[in-house]
Amino acid sequence: MSTSSRRQELPDIPPLIHQALLNPLLPEEELFTLCDASRQLGFGGVCVSLNQLEAVRRRLGGQGSVKLIATVAFPFGALPAELKQAQAEWAAAHGADALDVTPNWAALVNGHANSFAEELAAIAALDLPMTVVLDINQLNEAQLALAAEAAIDAGAASLQAGNGFGAAVSADQIRHLRQLSRGRCAIKAAGGIREAEQALDLVEAGATALGTGHGPALIKALRQQR
Repeated sequence: MSTSSRRQELPDIPPLIHQALLNPLLPEEELFTLCDASRQLGFGGVCVSLNQLEAVRRRLGGQGSVKLIATVAFPFGALPAELKQAQAEWAAAHGADALDVTPNWAALVNGHANSFAEELAAIAALDLPMTVVLDINQLNEAQLALAAEAAIDAGAASLQAGNGFGAAVSADQIRHLRQLSRGRCAIKAAGGIREAEQALDLVEAGATALGTGHGPALIKALRQQR
């Protein structure tokens, strides 16, 4: 099946893209250019570090179709619970529309599932849509299943397959995470999404959002292949 034919059978891609603005060396001019492109292309969101949150909020203006997503404890979740909570509260107070939260994987792999879930539940109580970032390349099958269940029980609106480290997220991983979630939350794919066919594969597998630093290039490639 051609890219054009496949695209006709899938959701519109731009609203699924969460443009990552996480490179700390990104010049301000390029940061703002990507903000403007995200709005013009109709992306679903931009994902930023707390350091860039206020600048991006001003650039995007008030709440609109492009959601401002703040990262909390990204990329490894290696912060005490009270500091992670403080980050989430600061993001909520400074204009974030949603949160991408990296949980306490150390608690999970050491058998402290309650601590893992309690930390997430406290952040979910802020009433911002919360995506829980899962390191799908490193968690084993039992750990991944436990993480998905605990995150959903804690109030996750979405599970993110991948944190951008290691191998690129795959369609098989998205299908597996969909099976674990059993339709109870959305699924965001992130990590190494650079090609149009790859993006289509992930959406076809069930991804409801695509976290990528290459959103404008992906849309350009998809439009050229119509």
